[in-house]
Amino acid sequence: MNPAPSPYLLLFRNTGAENYRHLSAPQRQEVVQRWNAWFEQLLAEGKAVEGQPLEDATRVVAGPGGTRVTDGPFPETKEAIGGYVKLLVRDLAEATEIARRHPGLEYGLVVEVRPMTPDCHLGVNTKPGGAVGLVRH
Repeated sequence: MNPAPSPYLLLFRNTGAENYRHLSAPQRQEVVQRWNAWFEQLLAEGKAVEGQPLEDATRVVAGPGGTRVTDGPFPETKEAIGGYVKLLVRDLAEATEIARRHPGLEYGLVVEVRPMTPDCHLGVNTKPGGAVGLVRH
């Protein structure tokens, strides 16, 4: 019996245009086609649920009451998350293998594989219709 699929996020880092500037226009188009084929294959197999690139412009909110608001983009784009794909797969090994096949890796892309969990360590509800709040000890 196969276990129920579990959700994982692939977070893409180091996705900036500078990684592809050395390529000719036809070479860049080929990378785009390979990237799209990788994603479309995952969709067709029912392993990818969604995916989306993220804009470079960003806003960071921090501090009590959100008192610190900083607008980006920030200079260290290698660490910025440039997009994601949500997977439904058997386990971490399968999610990792999918990440290892990403065509952007050869151009400096970094893929972080993160299991998603239904339970927040604080006890905050992550499902609609449930009680929201901290776990009392």
